[in-house]
Amino acid sequence: AMAGEGGAYRLRCSLAGHGQDVRGLTRGLFPQGGFVSVSRDRTARLWAPDGLNRRFTEMHCMSGHSNFVSCVCIIPPSDLYPRGLIATGGNDHNICIFTVDNPAPLYVLKGHKNTVCSLSSGKFGTLLSGSWDTTAKVWLSDRCMMTLQGHTAAIWAVKILPEQGLMLTGSADKTIKLWKAGRCERTFTGHEDCVRGLAILSEMEFLSCANDASVRRWQISGECLQVYYGHTNYIYSISVFPQCKDFVTTGEDRSLRIWKKGECAQTIRLPAQSVWCCCVLDNGDIVVGASDGIIRVFTESLERTASAEEIQAFENELSQASIDPKTGDLGDINADDLPGREHLKEPGTRDGQTRLIKDNGKVEAYQWSVSEGRWIKIGDVVGSSGATQQTSGKVLFEGKEYDYVFTIDVNESGPSYKLPYNITDDPWLTAYNFLQKNDLNPMFLDQVAKFIMDNTKGQTLSTSAQFSDPFTGAGRYVPGSSSGSSSIPAADPFTGAGRYVPGSASNAVAPVGGVDPYTGMGAYQSAAAKVENIYFPKKDAVTFDQANPTQILGKLKELNGSATEEHKLTEDDLIILEKLLSVTCNTSSETPTAQQLQTLWRAVNWPEDIVFPALDILRLSVRHPTVNKNFCSEKDHVQFIVLLLKFLNPKGKQANQLLALRALCNCFVSEAGQKLMMEQRDEIMTQAIEMKSSNNKNIHIALATLTLNYAVCLHKVNNIEGKAQCLSVISTVMEVVQDLEAIFRLLVALGTLISDDTNAVQLAKSLGVDSQIKKYASVSEPAKVKECCRFVLNLL
Repeated sequence: AMAGEGGAYRLRCSLAGHGQDVRGLTRGLFPQGGFVSVSRDRTARLWAPDGLNRRFTEMHCMSGHSNFVSCVCIIPPSDLYPRGLIATGGNDHNICIFTVDNPAPLYVLKGHKNTVCSLSSGKFGTLLSGSWDTTAKVWLSDRCMMTLQGHTAAIWAVKILPEQGLMLTGSADKTIKLWKAGRCERTFTGHEDCVRGLAILSEMEFLSCANDASVRRWQISGECLQVYYGHTNYIYSISVFPQCKDFVTTGEDRSLRIWKKGECAQTIRLPAQSVWCCCVLDNGDIVVGASDGIIRVFTESLERTASAEEIQAFENELSQASIDPKTGDLGDINADDLPGREHLKEPGTRDGQTRLIKDNGKVEAYQWSVSEGRWIKIGDVVGSSGATQQTSGKVLFEGKEYDYVFTIDVNESGPSYKLPYNITDDPWLTAYNFLQKNDLNPMFLDQVAKFIMDNTKGQTLSTSAQFSDPFTGAGRYVPGSSSGSSSIPAADPFTGAGRYVPGSASNAVAPVGGVDPYTGMGAYQSAAAKVENIYFPKKDAVTFDQANPTQILGKLKELNGSATEEHKLTEDDLIILEKLLSVTCNTSSETPTAQQLQTLWRAVNWPEDIVFPALDILRLSVRHPTVNKNFCSEKDHVQFIVLLLKFLNPKGKQANQLLALRALCNCFVSEAGQKLMMEQRDEIMTQAIEMKSSNNKNIHIALATLTLNYAVCLHKVNNIEGKAQCLSVISTVMEVVQDLEAIFRLLVALGTLISDDTNAVQLAKSLGVDSQIKKYASVSEPAKVKECCRFVLNLL
């Protein structure tokens, strides 16, 4: 038969190799024209086209997971790995990274708390993973950079978009989320059941498929442009043809469907209930993996089409399949009303149309093939009595997959309970957890366990599997742990670094190389032939030193007058605070006393409407090594940080927000403060970023300075998780800040973070920071913004 317009897809080959369901496929980069498959048999296999170009040969079999392997993707080539890498995710919660020529993993990524069921790779070596633990994680080489939190159920699908820094996640909570630099920008709603697959059409559009049997086409802006119907059951995977908007889908209705110009152009039935995955090769051939463990490749090319014998063998296998009417794949079936074999004399009206006939009391299903002009038998329809639990782990319960989900009635009148169970589980433990969860009487334990064993006929998988204990958190990222000891030589605020210079701009900083970019002292010769990078990497913290002790004390006394009895300070207290201010603001040789610090601590715990002068005293005095050590040392640091973070509440008073941010910045002057700030980085940054929504430019400058001081510390200790958090904050704050001083400080922070660190440069690129900052390269005034921006862009 000649192929029609665009041709019809026919079998190219069937590949046996995997022992169980094939759960994931991806086209390979090396060898050319090949692909990688992963399976419930715990292996991944690399396939290469053989010389005759019809079949594929298994190049090698990769093992590294202790449980089912559920997803796979290719990490593009780099200088280090010119043939790219293969990433696989599994039910053992791990991601294994392989080179193309070694059956053992290069390294293993640990961090997820449940099955990793989706992977996608981006430019610059980034990898995005989605898990049943409801989070997605961004990895760079062997480190987790950030965790995307927001979905309320398993994440079944992830994709990195072509535009840098944008990522998509699809979840069992029925939504899709768009993330930018690690923060959720938009949620897409419309699907009525678990979202199972995502595919990218362009920078602006993508497709999703779901358990509601529909495919949706979306615009990044949030609009659903089209819904495609055709499947009659869950759709598990979707893959796009190269260079066009046509796509293929596979699902639980035993079919592969090929969509062209928005219509289902061809339906290919398979002799397996679940068609889990598909991928499109460069030549347009389609590879599918299914629950029978066989990989099948389909092609439009006549040269690559299988021999007549192979096609006949495939059709025979298909015709012997037994179709369970309960799945609803063929609509409601009433055997008594069905016509006989003569019904097949009438030609079908469209490709993939199904027709049921009754022959000698047996119900048979046929499908019309337009390209061949004939009805092809796709199986026998068996009564429900003959249906077996051959579901290979696709009963869904609370958005996760199980081998079985039993319904258990404890007593006639009461409610029935769902009991999910996997063959790999311990029946007794499952029974115990089930009774606990549903608050049922523990005396049912034996009964429930026996029920499970009877109904699964003792089916277990031989597992010597080392299930990692989700409670020990092995390999878990503990925020701030890796950077505990920062032995950074502290700058003494009294030697002139950051000293208050009367009459200068409000936030003076020690001059660097003769010119101070923060205050503009020592104006630039803009005509200078070569501008030297005096901006970054910055070596010392930037502090807020401007002080007017008389005003501060005046305000403190005035507000003390209106304080309640319990908060009121005595005349003696006020004199003590005045003394503390004079000691910490002047280069005197005296040291602050314990009594002064206790009085200050009482004052900073005033009610929030009157506390700000006390906070200002704290901001100034924390620069003194003695005060710094007192508040930031092991003993008191928890309450100190809790106090400052309390003021960073978006609903709080702006004066308190500003002074708390400035006090945090000033903590960085001494070693004790740096150590504390680095230990509490995760909490402090998470709270501080909420200040981005403020409309006060001084708050924005203080937030940018805090980020800059973190960058200074992170530049000295190589802590990539910390840099990732800092980059995400810079990227997020850049979006909202207008003030050029704040922008300048963010640029210096960015330059400092990525100086001398190729990983950080890659991460910044993958977050799309370069496109965010380009516009500042043409700012005319102040010149430092433009110059600093250009130096950063040179690194990117």
